[in-house]
Amino acid sequence: MNILIVVPIYNGLQTALRCLQSLRDVAASNVTAARVLVIDDASTDPAAYDALADFVVAASRGNAPLTFSLRRNAINRGFTWNVNQAIASLQAGEHLLLLNSDTIVVDGWLDEICRSAQTDPMIGTVTPFSNNATICSYPDFQQAWPVPEIATHRAIAERMRSQRAAPIDIPTGVGFCMLMTRACIDQVGRYDIENFPRGYGEENDFCMRALAAGFRNVLCPNTYVAHVGGVSFSEQTKELMRQGGERLLAKHPHYNELVSHWIAADPARERREDIAKLLEQR
Repeated sequence: MNILIVVPIYNGLQTALRCLQSLRDVAASNVTAARVLVIDDASTDPAAYDALADFVVAASRGNAPLTFSLRRNAINRGFTWNVNQAIASLQAGEHLLLLNSDTIVVDGWLDEICRSAQTDPMIGTVTPFSNNATICSYPDFQQAWPVPEIATHRAIAERMRSQRAAPIDIPTGVGFCMLMTRACIDQVGRYDIENFPRGYGEENDFCMRALAAGFRNVLCPNTYVAHVGGVSFSEQTKELMRQGGERLLAKHPHYNELVSHWIAADPARERREDIAKLLEQR
């Protein structure tokens, strides 16, 4: 598989650089060919663009199969617009992977996500386990856990790879780190910027449209991507989340029911328990 990894960035420079450095550090551990598109979404930090540009220049030296490029928006466009621009930038046969700038990856992460995607041509999205990813969280879902120490992070991912499991169907992917297959994008289309101009529900809407088109949203149970996530939300963000939730339900009235049924059934429970047992054997 050929992958375009898009990393939109708005401020949070040090966190973003840590994410990008983790991509660079583990580049050699993945055989999957990928381009990394870093988008500075008009950060207000005057040092951000130059720092990102310096990183991209340095990271582009000898990191095959990863290559890095940088774009800068003249005005802040928001996550949905940036994803749609990345979709428009896809080369022939490329798939798209959304990666938040507050994530940290470890060895083999990309290969494992792609391995899950290739198990069925009707897989539309793939989301890995994380400490902070709602229904895709480990060690327990529906709860945000702290970012683990790097040694623990690596150990979790290594144990997952040591005994691989089949992808697990989920009602929706989680946008902190989500692969969108090219077949799904070509059939389902871009993110809905009219209803979700600033995000907050856009990936859930895409996943609902993917299900309606016959595609599967799956959890990759064989790798783990750390996610810092929001510690607290401003009143403006809370309002955007409320609006996004209302628009999501207006388009997909069955969304909450699907998620509730999945939570009640908890099909990922056995895998989480197996991983815990593997970690006890360290």
